[in-house]
Parts: sequence; C-alpha cells; structure tokens
Amino acid sequence: MTSLRSALRRRRKSLPRGLQRRHALAAARHALRYPPLLHARRVAFYRASDGELDPLPLLHRALAMGKQCLLPVLHPLGHKRLWFSPWRPGERLRANRYGIEEPLWERAGLVDVRGVDLVVVPLVAFDAACNRMGMGAGYYDRTFAWKLRHPDRLRPRLVGYAHDFQRIEKLDRNPWDVPLQAVITENGIACR
Repeated sequence: MTSLRSALRRRRKSLPRGLQRRHALAAARHALRYPPLLHARRVAFYRASDGELDPLPLLHRALAMGKQCLLPVLHPLGHKRLWFSPWRPGERLRANRYGIEEPLWERAGLVDVRGVDLVVVPLVAFDAACNRMGMGAGYYDRTFAWKLRHPDRLRPRLVGYAHDFQRIEKLDRNPWDVPLQAVITENGIACR
C-alpha cells in the first residue's frame, strides 16, 4: 500500500497546472449534477495540496447557490479528528501542523460533523466500491467512524474528489475504513 500511495502521489503532483485546472473545472461541472450536493445546505470542502484535485471551483459555485461552505480544521484537543469551520474565499487561512491551510477559527464557530450535509473528501486512491485510500494519518476515518456503527444515517454524505487516474481495481478495506457514497472525477461520477 505504501508504494501504491507514493506512486499515485507522485503522479498527482506531476500534473501540469493547466491540466490540474481543467480537471478541477470538469469535476465541478459533474458535481453540480449530483443531487445530494444540489440539495445540501452545508457543504465541507478541503484546501488542495500535494496535487489533490482542487475543489475551489466547486466551492465558488456552492457559495453562489447560497450554501454554507466549510473547511476542515484539526480538532483543537489533538484527537486526530476534524472539525469544520465556515470559510469564504478571501478570508484568512493559516497552515496547520501538516502545512495544510485551514481557517482562523474560534471554538464557538466550529461545526460538528453531524451538522454537515455533504463532505467533499480528498483521497489518494479509490475503487469501484467507493473504498478510499487517504494519506495514511486516518483523520477522515476517525472523524467519521461513527458512520460504521450507524450506516443508515445518510448525513453527512461523504463524496470523494479525485483525478480519474486515481481509480484502481480494488482496495483492501480495513474494518476502520469508512466508505464513501460517491467519487467524482473530471470524467464524471465514478462510483455510487
């Protein structure tokens, strides 16, 4: 898994800027045809790094549609979980301990994951069953682990966002891996 993760991250980072931008715009167009996104009021995104597919074009569209947009922040008590903070383009960001930008937040303004309708999730690899390989730190799996005990709860929907080449034939799923409800790429909705 480590060598696959490394190879896909290298390929992702090597994409030319223009191609990255075209993929981001195409994926946003496909995402805007995904009914759960259209009906969501509160949507969490991420700040792209390490060659990840950039959800910023989609975030701009979501704001124009009147949705509240959020970004993940590391849990203030360091539990390797995420909270979400409202954010709009132009508002200040700061790098967290991993160098990933997150909003300047106040604890009172943080949103618990159960208050989010849909989460756009970064990933390194995915398969046709909507299994996801992340960066390896487990933040998203820990944050949404409760969904494994309550699979009937649809909120929040977890939607992967990736370049189509990040699709692989099959990922081995560990008991703690939280599957996605869909993955959106520049070529469309890859799994549901």
